[in-house]
Amino acid sequence: MSRFGAIFREFLRAPNKIGAVAGSSSILANRMLDEVDWETAKNIVEYGPGTGAITRHIVSRLSPEQRFFAVELNDRFVPLLAQHFPAVKIRIGSVGDIRSICDSEEMGSVDGIISGLPWTAFAEELQNELLDAMFSVLSEHGQFITFAYLHGLPLRSAKRFRSVLEGRFGSVSVSPIVWRNLPPAIFYSCRR
Repeated sequence: MSRFGAIFREFLRAPNKIGAVAGSSSILANRMLDEVDWETAKNIVEYGPGTGAITRHIVSRLSPEQRFFAVELNDRFVPLLAQHFPAVKIRIGSVGDIRSICDSEEMGSVDGIISGLPWTAFAEELQNELLDAMFSVLSEHGQFITFAYLHGLPLRSAKRFRSVLEGRFGSVSVSPIVWRNLPPAIFYSCRR
C-alpha cells in the first residue's frame, strides 16, 4: 500500500489519533526543520513519524555524530517506516513513555523533538501528560517543533494548546501559513 493510502486508511479508522488525511508536504517538513539548531543538537527524536513524510527530511540533515530515533504508537506504520528507513530506529510505543525510552537508548536528554502528533485533538489532560513526559527529557536549551492545521486553529482545543505551549516554554514562535500542504498548516517552534 502507498504511504498516502496507509495514512488515509488509518485516519478513517481513528481520526483522533492520526489527525491527518495525508502526510506532511516537503515544504512544511523543511520549514519546520529549518528551525532546528543542527550545529548544537546532538540527540533528536521524532514523535509520530506516521509514514515518514518528515522522517526522510530529518535523515537527510543528520550528521554522523547525531543520534536519532522515532517513536510511533501505530504499529501498522512501523513496517512501512522500516522498509523506507532501514537505518532509523523506530520505537513502538507512547511518547508518554519517552523517559524510559530514552533511558533504554542511553540518551540522557534530547536537544530537539519534532512532532507530527495531532496535539489539538488530544484532551487537555493527555496534552499535559505528554508535555510533562517531554520536559523530563528535553535539554536545558531544547527545542520542540510541531504543526497544526489552519482550519483547526479557531477551535477551543487549538487555542488551549497554544496557550499551554506559551506557558511552558521560554519562547514560542508561530510560522506563517504553509499553504503548500494538505491541509494548509502553521507550526510552532518552541524553546525552553
